[in-house]
Amino acid sequence: MLRKKSIASVLVIMVVLCGIAACSQEKVRQAGVAGAFYPANPAELSKMVDGFLAKAQVPSINEPLIALIAPHAGYPFSGAVAGHSYAVLKNRKFHRVVIIAPSHYEAFPFSAVYDGDAYATPLGRIPVDKVFAAALAKQSASIRLSSRGHERSGEQAEHSLEVQLPFLQRTIGQFQLVPIIMGDQSYQASRALGVALAKLIHDSDTLIVASSDLSHYHPYDEASTIDHNTLQAIEAWDYFNLSRNLQARVWEACGGGPIVAAMIAAERLGANRAQLLKYANSGDVTGDRSRVVGYSAFALYKAAPTNSVARPFTLTPKEKQELLSVARKSAETAVRERKGYKPPAASPALQQDRGAFVTITKNGELRGCIGYVSPMQPLIETVGDVAALAALQDPRFPPVTPAELGELQYEVSVLSSFRRVLDVREIRVGQHGLLMKKGDHEGLLLPQVPVEAGWDRKTFLEGTARKAGLPPSAWKDDDTDIFQFSALVFNEGKPPKSITPEVSSPVKRP
Repeated sequence: MLRKKSIASVLVIMVVLCGIAACSQEKVRQAGVAGAFYPANPAELSKMVDGFLAKAQVPSINEPLIALIAPHAGYPFSGAVAGHSYAVLKNRKFHRVVIIAPSHYEAFPFSAVYDGDAYATPLGRIPVDKVFAAALAKQSASIRLSSRGHERSGEQAEHSLEVQLPFLQRTIGQFQLVPIIMGDQSYQASRALGVALAKLIHDSDTLIVASSDLSHYHPYDEASTIDHNTLQAIEAWDYFNLSRNLQARVWEACGGGPIVAAMIAAERLGANRAQLLKYANSGDVTGDRSRVVGYSAFALYKAAPTNSVARPFTLTPKEKQELLSVARKSAETAVRERKGYKPPAASPALQQDRGAFVTITKNGELRGCIGYVSPMQPLIETVGDVAALAALQDPRFPPVTPAELGELQYEVSVLSSFRRVLDVREIRVGQHGLLMKKGDHEGLLLPQVPVEAGWDRKTFLEGTARKAGLPPSAWKDDDTDIFQFSALVFNEGKPPKSITPEVSSPVKRP
């Protein structure tokens, strides 16, 4: 009997010791910026976060919430804005939270899903959903299980993901975490991650959080201008131009890839509205407006259908005439003097950043057409730039000569935001232009192209595919993205007689 008790005691001790050993072998990402970006004391941290949440005034969102966008600076600077993101979680519960954040200190060419067991903050440990993480890493070669970007790099600890956690701990409490650091923020990497997430999320128990600040270290007014271009693209759900302009450094958001990935995933999960909850910058907190950092809070959710129609972009007859005049003068200056033309001061509408094309015709025949797809700069400057390019650098035609200038007519097409086509039956011939992208292949046709060519919708899709250098049927492929847009088109006279899909509307990439 004594021997049996001794054996039992030994077994109990062995089980306990094995449990301790198992715990000691767990891989836990410890808090790296506690005491710097936010308080290390749990009580002080809880009080600070709860204070931000209490002061946030956010609209009531009753529809299914898919994703949030939140800033990631030190709490004294961006905590109030982050509070607006997380205040919408009141009375909501999520079993799993996917956080997508950028890498500030370590470069690597993939999205790293943390390969450990948990993340820790002063408020406790958050377990990693290892089953989901493993499944996610299998979806694409650009997604890997890895500690890259998560663990300390030299003296630096990545803060962009970590600072989101205390807000989640104080709002939804217990949850499983899928921590992702993006080392590659290209459109293709963002798309791969967004599509992969959408394939694996099958219920409403998962929340996606994109971690990003906006512009960095510009004077207050300049920062506000840059940031509002970014905000408008998110609100318009134009993640294509958002990604392109961020990659070109025309706009700024250090977590642009996470934002684009979250929008792509949310869209495929049914979200159709991005609501700005709060915008501010560090100058609003510190009073120093000389070098500020921008912050925003967004909720991405599935809004109920509405009969309201977004007001289209319009210009007055005077503004249209001014743009046509700029197109002509810019082309003539380029042809005659081989130099740029500086447009005059313009109305606010012409100072908005917008993409545009200029089409030049001679006796009704196409003589040149070039445009900027993305809203890279003020509209009046874009029209001046692309008019000169259409006259001299359209590869399909010899450069315009001075002798031809009196015979030319000009047409301007001002582009709207881009939105991915979810159902090709949405495409309206004569109303929508199309941009098709598959991998490195990309092609665009303006709304007037199918009208001039006499195409139906299917032929329009096939023509856009050919313009992208793809087989005509490529528009049906799952890995082909089709974006639609509208255009405000006006000209000096008759439009061209015909525009063929192989040669129309070359795109000058930013």
